[in-house]
Amino acid sequence: MNLHQFRFVREAVRQNYNLTEAAKALYTSQPGVSKAIIELEEELGVDIFTRHGKRIRSLTEPGRRILSSVEKILQEVESLKRVGMDYAAQDQGNFTIATTHTQARYALPRVISEFTKRYPKVRLSIQQGNPAQIADMLLHDQADIGIATEGISSDKNLVSLPGYQWTHMVITPPEHPLLEKKHLALEDLMGYPLITYDANFAGRTKIDKAFALRHLAPDIVLEAIDADVIKTYVEIGLGVGIVAGVAYDAERDRNLRGIAAGHLFGSNVTHLAVKQGAYLRSFVYTFIELFSPTLNRKLVEQAMSGEHEAYEL
Repeated sequence: MNLHQFRFVREAVRQNYNLTEAAKALYTSQPGVSKAIIELEEELGVDIFTRHGKRIRSLTEPGRRILSSVEKILQEVESLKRVGMDYAAQDQGNFTIATTHTQARYALPRVISEFTKRYPKVRLSIQQGNPAQIADMLLHDQADIGIATEGISSDKNLVSLPGYQWTHMVITPPEHPLLEKKHLALEDLMGYPLITYDANFAGRTKIDKAFALRHLAPDIVLEAIDADVIKTYVEIGLGVGIVAGVAYDAERDRNLRGIAAGHLFGSNVTHLAVKQGAYLRSFVYTFIELFSPTLNRKLVEQAMSGEHEAYEL
């Protein structure tokens, strides 16, 4: 057996059992992929896939266990490669961050500015997506680090650590009636159309939960995946916005006004995640420390070894 066979098995599953697509993804031929898988099955003495004619349909029971081992083996191979690259070039390489628009736009610029000064030879890439897509990129080795508020902290195949804590802001046009409230309440928001995040982004679950606990049904007229869109529609008078606090800056957002809303929706934690068992290069640890002063290399390594599974801010 060989690594090519393992890669063919893994890619066949990733491509929903379509060997033609698996071959394209691996820049080889479909007959070659099919032949290699059959040879591996013959060597192991079990069928990895169920078949209908010449087409594979799903994993067999032993196939699922084999795939699990294949994933671990290929992950170790990738780790070996990264060890070599890390020791060969401590201050250069490719570094991919998977994150949401809000994090990329508001939380990361300061961090990335400092990081690029320290590592000018590192080729940095930011891939944006929703939390499920971010987790998928990590699990498929398409990103080194994932950053998001929702979702990624619950995946058992990822090591997730808290990065920073934040609260929401209510934003309005200047001279809006809500600005006259000395202590904003959820009931005050019920008189206005609301504009806020899509259900998968930036603490939206906390917003929904707060209204539900008070048996209130807010009039949410627009949902968006990033704060820039929310702020734009608040500016034109479509409604009152609810955004992450980091997304509002009084100096920058001069056509808007902000009202702290932590007492309404509670606090949120943005998490930083890496794949379980991944090898992190030296500059990745530096990035983590820049992103969250509460984290350091020793703590991250302990978390990856399972010593601090419940670490919180």
